[in-house]
Amino acid sequence: MSETALLERTPQRPPSSRKYGLLRGLIRTARPRQWVKNVLVVAAPAAAGELFSRHVIIQVALVFVLFTACAAAVYLVNDARDADADRAHPVKCHRPVAAGQVPVPVAYAVGGVLAVAAPTAATFLCSPLASALLIAYLGMQLAYCVSLKHVLVIDLAVVTTGFLMRAMIGGLALGIPLSRWFLITTGFGALFMVSAKRYSEAVQMAGKSGATRALLTEYTVGYLRFVWQLAAGVAVLAYCLWAMEEGGVPHTSVLPWRQLSMVAFILAILRYAVFADRGTAGEPEDVVLRDRALALIGMVWLAMYGLAVANW
Repeated sequence: MSETALLERTPQRPPSSRKYGLLRGLIRTARPRQWVKNVLVVAAPAAAGELFSRHVIIQVALVFVLFTACAAAVYLVNDARDADADRAHPVKCHRPVAAGQVPVPVAYAVGGVLAVAAPTAATFLCSPLASALLIAYLGMQLAYCVSLKHVLVIDLAVVTTGFLMRAMIGGLALGIPLSRWFLITTGFGALFMVSAKRYSEAVQMAGKSGATRALLTEYTVGYLRFVWQLAAGVAVLAYCLWAMEEGGVPHTSVLPWRQLSMVAFILAILRYAVFADRGTAGEPEDVVLRDRALALIGMVWLAMYGLAVANW
């Protein structure tokens, strides 16, 4: 059979199929499973009891989209930069950029467009402070991709700060003052989960070669345990001070719901610590979703805090 005849019999992917394949690859590179982390943008408005108006809901939804766009820009640039190394990895080789589904120049281009468009839109649709925070987030995360992820302790601080920025931006977009105890609770709560995840990875990789994070070989299991235990203690203390300082109005509330929510918060920390101690605390969203008890405690906490905000 001639080469021409063989080419004629070989099925060719139509342009529309290639286009949709590229689109699917871009969406996969944007890590849809990680978007749940951006729900933290509701933290500040919810904590201030200002989450019940149409304007606030629209602004929070907008901030969620803009933060998701910034995170997607970071993922795209990171995967484009690490494409060669990912191709040699047994798992990361399936990422769309490494697998060739998304060309490296396209990943850079789309990431760059998102990185410029999101802060620009925030300036006009939210507030200059929200835009400045998005720019700071992008700069910090890109620096993390290039070099900071290889620096001891700084890598933990950068990832933790990313969670804290998510919790702050809702307040900045709406001009809501941010309580110092809110910031401390959020920051150390994030550090608790981040260090617990690192600890779990270190425990699982103990005695094995080929750690998924090169920096894990420089941390000791004992040090990471110290970090998540310290962070858990500070988060609990800060939350208790926050609840006591900004308690509900006793004359209008049936019960002191905000103070009572301390019980649910502490139980949630203790329950999460079970998985951290076992070395099975992976992605925070996976831990919460797979453990019914922890999910139930979280729902009870949300109910108590909602009643506190409503002064019921």
